[in-house]
Amino acid sequence: MKILGIDIGGSAIKGAPVDTKTGRLLAERHRVPVESPCELKRGLAAVREIARHFDWDGPVGVGFPGIVQDGWIGPVGNLGDVWEGRNGAALFRRATGCPVTVINDADAAGLAEMRFGAGRGRADSVLMLTFGTGIGSALFYRGVLFPNAELGSLPWRGKPMERFAAAAVRKRARLTWPQWARRVNVYLGVVERLLSPDLIILGGGVSKKSAKWFKFLRAKGELVPARMHNEAGIVGAALAASLAARAK
Repeated sequence: MKILGIDIGGSAIKGAPVDTKTGRLLAERHRVPVESPCELKRGLAAVREIARHFDWDGPVGVGFPGIVQDGWIGPVGNLGDVWEGRNGAALFRRATGCPVTVINDADAAGLAEMRFGAGRGRADSVLMLTFGTGIGSALFYRGVLFPNAELGSLPWRGKPMERFAAAAVRKRARLTWPQWARRVNVYLGVVERLLSPDLIILGGGVSKKSAKWFKFLRAKGELVPARMHNEAGIVGAALAASLAARAK
């Protein structure tokens, strides 16, 4: 099935057509820079631009950085409160002119890694963490997703832990890779204490540079970099739309 996958992030909105049987992008992804917080008008214009770039008129899957329940957007992190409480499926349907399925962005990345990447074939407990503007999380047990696990919002010294250990923090605070990895270790210690996952997959754009920081990480369970890198969110959003179509 060919579906347009769109990944909404804190610094850019990216999309590409996806072959959901193979997990491969059918064209080079199109990227539209945005800022966080992102105005509603600007975000919808970026989604519209991606659909028009590919001259798309079929189903669309959108990965959104916030709680998503039945297409409705709940609490939102870095993208801004203006998105909260809105019918995301209806908003993006009007923007693209196409049928749209909306899913939490980290859940989307997790679906892609479980189907085509580092979690493929795993039937135990798997935690996917995405490091970017914030920290996204997706939790699986026996291959089944527990949706909207916002573990980047775990409190740490009065603030969400993503403000302490996200990839964007490394750049903003000008941390070296070892310095940032120590913060990631603190975060991993907290989530392992709570969930004890058998496998932790670390994703986001920073996973492309895993050789620079993975050697400094410490975890009780198995720890691996994501295999699909920045494509995971796009592929997973398309997968979510494919699964929704089959369920109808």
